[in-house]
Amino acid sequence: MLKNIIGCFLSVVLLFSIVAIPVLAEPDSGEPVYDVETVAEIMTNSNVFDLKAKAHVLMEATTGQVLMEGNSHERLPFASVTKVMSMLLVMEAIDSGKISLDDTVTTSEYAAGMGGSQAYIEPGEKFSVRDALKAVATHSSNDVTVALAELIAGSEQAFVVLMNEKAKELGMNDTNFLDCTGLTDEGHYSTAYDIALMSRELIVKHPKILEFTSIWMDTFRNGEFELVNTNKLVHFYDGCDGLKTGFTRAAGHCLSATATRNNMRLISVVLGEPDSNTRFAETRKLLDFGFANYESTLVNKKGEKVNEIEVKKGLVPKTTALYSDDVTLLLARGEKGKVVREVRLKGSLTAPVTKGQKVGEVVYKIDEREISKVDLVSSDDIPKASFGKLFGMLISNWFNLGRS
Repeated sequence: MLKNIIGCFLSVVLLFSIVAIPVLAEPDSGEPVYDVETVAEIMTNSNVFDLKAKAHVLMEATTGQVLMEGNSHERLPFASVTKVMSMLLVMEAIDSGKISLDDTVTTSEYAAGMGGSQAYIEPGEKFSVRDALKAVATHSSNDVTVALAELIAGSEQAFVVLMNEKAKELGMNDTNFLDCTGLTDEGHYSTAYDIALMSRELIVKHPKILEFTSIWMDTFRNGEFELVNTNKLVHFYDGCDGLKTGFTRAAGHCLSATATRNNMRLISVVLGEPDSNTRFAETRKLLDFGFANYESTLVNKKGEKVNEIEVKKGLVPKTTALYSDDVTLLLARGEKGKVVREVRLKGSLTAPVTKGQKVGEVVYKIDEREISKVDLVSSDDIPKASFGKLFGMLISNWFNLGRS
């Protein structure tokens, strides 16, 4: 009996020694922190995680940097994750002033006839854009999605044209939309990477959508219809506030999820999962890896001064080089102290110089590997000085010199 127990114990120890990945520490959250070499290996070969998803990608939202991927450019059906693009176009219409959250949506017979997940709206029924977005973002209502599409473009077909145009604009080169709901499988496809691109566009450019995608429970139709978010991570995963689930038999269980911790926002996409629980479990695994092993650091701010540059033949002899934008670096934990900043400024400028004109750049490197770059711009408009103005400046300087 004792021999059997010892044998079982040794077998378990041996098993874990075979599958274990090098771990430096276990933070309070229980998320494993890997050494830099292992992080690099996982980025290039995420099969070490043994995911069941047909395709996956993990992206940092601010930089768009991919932290992990597998079959991320394989074209696959993606079901109701399609509604990420539908919500993007709705939010663009709202933020541009074309429609408002208080506008009224009127249900057509066509919209009311949608199958799959629905809010069972009736032809002629009216509700606000705000309530419609709640139904789409939480309950994934196909009928309400089509009603919104008709409000914006006149018909679902016209709305789909806008969807494909936006996909092209975002560089979603392996995506084709045939509807605004994801009910179509054949010929309606995307990739994990493309979905991450449109998810990033939605939450970075239109963060108000997170007020809807983060809802756990609510109601529609004046409290008559209960809405429960299909994305269970909104309720069960710390920091998760979106984004969209999807399921058809052809697509399997899909999810584009986003979460934020310690000023870093991640986007995880999994496609073709065998069941709902697995899509949530593997999404958690991807997000856990990102939060435990990366940090987002603001290293320089827009408008921060770098140096002065001489301006020849200008009314003013110098301008100041400023950062054109905030610089946020996404670094594997342990790399922060390795970052080297290389300032590249033009030796001098010749007037005229315009405010915001590029005058140089700053390159950020780790071990001679470029990790980021930002333009430096002029702080001022400096007109070219005419002969008369230059002569006047010379006389003025001469008098001032005499007084001193």
